[in-house]
Amino acid sequence: MSKSAIQYVCSACGAKVPQMLGRCPVCGEWGTVEEEVITSSKATGNRLQATGGKRQGPVRIQEVKATEDMRMDMHNGELNRVLGGGLVPGSLVLLGGEPGIGKSTLALQVLMQLGEAKTLYASGEESARQIRLRAERLAGNPENLYVLSETSLERILDTVVEVEPEVVVIDSIQTIGTEAAEATIGSLSQVKECAARILQFAKERNIPFILIGHINKEGSLAGPKVLEHIVDTVLQFEGDQHYMYRILRAQKNRFGSTSELGIFEMQQSGLREVSNPSELLLSTQRDGLSGIAIAAAVEGVRPFLIEVQALVSSAAYGTPQRSSTGFDARRLNMLLAVLEKRVGFKLLLKDVFLNIAGGLRVNDPAIDLAVLAAVLSSNMDIPLDATTCLCGEVGLAGEIRPVNRLEQRIREAEKLGFERILVPAGQQVALGSTKIKVVPVKKVADAFRLLISEK
Repeated sequence: MSKSAIQYVCSACGAKVPQMLGRCPVCGEWGTVEEEVITSSKATGNRLQATGGKRQGPVRIQEVKATEDMRMDMHNGELNRVLGGGLVPGSLVLLGGEPGIGKSTLALQVLMQLGEAKTLYASGEESARQIRLRAERLAGNPENLYVLSETSLERILDTVVEVEPEVVVIDSIQTIGTEAAEATIGSLSQVKECAARILQFAKERNIPFILIGHINKEGSLAGPKVLEHIVDTVLQFEGDQHYMYRILRAQKNRFGSTSELGIFEMQQSGLREVSNPSELLLSTQRDGLSGIAIAAAVEGVRPFLIEVQALVSSAAYGTPQRSSTGFDARRLNMLLAVLEKRVGFKLLLKDVFLNIAGGLRVNDPAIDLAVLAAVLSSNMDIPLDATTCLCGEVGLAGEIRPVNRLEQRIREAEKLGFERILVPAGQQVALGSTKIKVVPVKKVADAFRLLISEK
């Protein structure tokens, strides 16, 4: 007979509390403490028997066989880049994003692009006919793609053993339940138990699993935080549904970097890879417009140019507004303080709005100089030179600090036809012969003086 016990767990951080509380004492979130049923039985106590695996003793690391081809090519350059070069066999990948952003489309399209590889798409949300209708508008070869409409984890794993696919997608983890947990599907115990059993099954069978997860209203993955610790890789698929661009980021990756970025374009026939985002993110009609500056940014090892837009206007109310889209609002306030203290521009009674064109969210500090240049241009209503781009991190003393991968940023600006780029002074870079003019600047005031003196 199985024995059940009840505990209370926060769905936001996974902390255990002694009783039902309105607010989690660990993370401070309200309404996240939920009741969880713990079942002690043979089904949960011996997962190895449930998955048909065998225990393996410790071995010397020199005796572990490591093949040269340790990653599976997904035939999708953007996805391969974010994963760190491809999908690792036996890994567990969690793909999250807002409803309707394209998570299921991306997963199904990737399976159809694998060609002769045998794949399995298990869905607890759609029927096999609905999956077929969505697959008909996507480009790919679905000959070796198997679909399964099922919410029982045991039946899904039995199907994996029977079909022996090379990649498995489960859409979504919140709709899958297991008999080992006496709780409703989608509860904390069900999600944790299913993820733990899938992880063990994937390691034993050396089959990679891609789990699609829902997100909550705060934008984080729904379910306990421990779910992100169980999986090997956490991918976030983001973007505005009113824009055609979609961004794929790695929030966690045990087999690669978390700073890589994948860009897709949503089309009628599915998601298209954007191999050169600079040409799509830059507007061709920016001549004569104030408040626009071009920044040379880098995400991971990928350089691209982005358009920074700013609007400075008189405050209509007593408290001026500070709003930013695609840029950290706290860093914007810091830069505005530097602009007022070190350069002498008073923006205390003015609204400042900042936008990164194309719906991107950029964390590269090297676009600080472009942000201040766009704010200055809008404040003085003076357009900047359309053939000039900027690159540099701004310090609290108003100095322009060095940035990483400066040579790649300069090469990208030169490739797109820019004639001049402002870079931090004192940073050595070996370029050789170039057509673009590299102008080193030490302080923010020096850069502004150089940009405004031409007008």
